Amino acid sequence: MQYRPLADTGQRVSILCLGTMTFGEQNNEQEAFAQLDLALDAGINFIDTAEMYPVPPNQQTMGHTEAVIGRWLTARGCRDRITLATKVAGPGRDWLPYIRGGSNRLDRINIETAVDASLQRLQTDVIDIYQLHWPDRETNFFGQLGYAPARDPDETALLETLEALGDLVRAGKVRHIGISNETPWGVMRYLQLAAEHGLPRMVSIQNPYSLLNRTYEVGLAEISDRENIGLLAYSPLAFGVLTGKYLNGAQPVDARLTKFPTYDRYSSPQSQKATHDYVTLARDAGLSPGQMALAYANSRPFLTSTIIGATTLEQLHENIGSADMILDPELLDQIETIHRRHPNPAP
Repeated sequence: MQYRPLADTGQRVSILCLGTMTFGEQNNEQEAFAQLDLALDAGINFIDTAEMYPVPPNQQTMGHTEAVIGRWLTARGCRDRITLATKVAGPGRDWLPYIRGGSNRLDRINIETAVDASLQRLQTDVIDIYQLHWPDRETNFFGQLGYAPARDPDETALLETLEALGDLVRAGKVRHIGISNETPWGVMRYLQLAAEHGLPRMVSIQNPYSLLNRTYEVGLAEISDRENIGLLAYSPLAFGVLTGKYLNGAQPVDARLTKFPTYDRYSSPQSQKATHDYVTLARDAGLSPGQMALAYANSRPFLTSTIIGATTLEQLHENIGSADMILDPELLDQIETIHRRHPNPAP
């Protein structure tokens, strides 16, 4: 397993991070424990979750993922071996009305309430990376490319959010802070406010990145490099699409997109064409398409860790196998050729 620095924190995290949003929905507790055990044995020291997990979110299961992880950490006695990351939900009155009444702005009271609940569910005294799951303002994220100028009169000032997070760090409830689904403006503004007010600096940004969505490379990759705030890449397999298992209309039993077909972010006709080309390239090279896709993400210089998720141990074994895979220059050139033919079909 490879390990990379987490900004300038002095911590090193595995190049693969175990994503857990299936725990409590597609995976029961026994299956989740088996995944966590396998990941730890393979050298993965990084686990990512969120207060709203599992996905798809609903009121009955919200928080179950954190609770499963908390019981595993207690049962295995391995908290000191894990870098543990979770997230506070942003505004969601229209689709998450059960999280603090839907008024879950990124203000002080919501952040303090959320972190205390996460600490209790995770059965820990401190969270290593506490992340803002999405911005508390009108901007383009979750697949939106175009930016439409707009102002939400209720949006929380970034300084208030950062001050609340800083108080959590001072209180010892959080070690480091990060952002997710953020834009270049948002990242730079948080860094500016941290410098101006002596507040904690963001150490990571968790955004989508895969062969079907390389929009991170425009703007954010340079920020990662120059400001030492690395990418935690989510959906590196595009909901499993890049394994090729959904090609030609296939609907594997119990697969995520078979069970939840509305999660179609990576299933457009353009995405299917690009996926076909990437899968063909991998198979012609004698590689697993999924491992090639993960190895590509792992190879990016702006990346800190690639977040992998699975519903079976077999899938997790295969994903972990990407950690030491090196793609040769000729194959990388062929990937670029496909990218030029199908640029970012699933932002």
